[in-house]
Amino acid sequence: MDEQREEDWLDAKLREEAPYLDDEGFTNRVLQQLPTPSRSRSSRNVILLGITIIASLLAYLVSGRGTFLADAAAFLVAMPLVTVCVIAGGSALIVMGLGVSAAMSKARELRL
Repeated sequence: MDEQREEDWLDAKLREEAPYLDDEGFTNRVLQQLPTPSRSRSSRNVILLGITIIASLLAYLVSGRGTFLADAAAFLVAMPLVTVCVIAGGSALIVMGLGVSAAMSKARELRL
């Protein structure tokens, strides 16, 4: 409820501020002299996507064609179940702690 009153107060203050000062068309003249935006964004996106695909393929080939994934899977299968559960639980606690920390930080920002 306090947030709504604060927003209403702020809106009222902004409306009460000094009226717009006439700049005798200066703003319009400046805007007309600005260059038109380029339309080549799509080509930039295609180039970035192509570079990303090439880099991914290169990383796949350099890493031994994904054999590290099979090695990691075999290593996890060979581990005792208790160890896997402890690692999974620890990872979950770390991620949860980071999430709580981010939420608390965001809440503090909103209060200020």
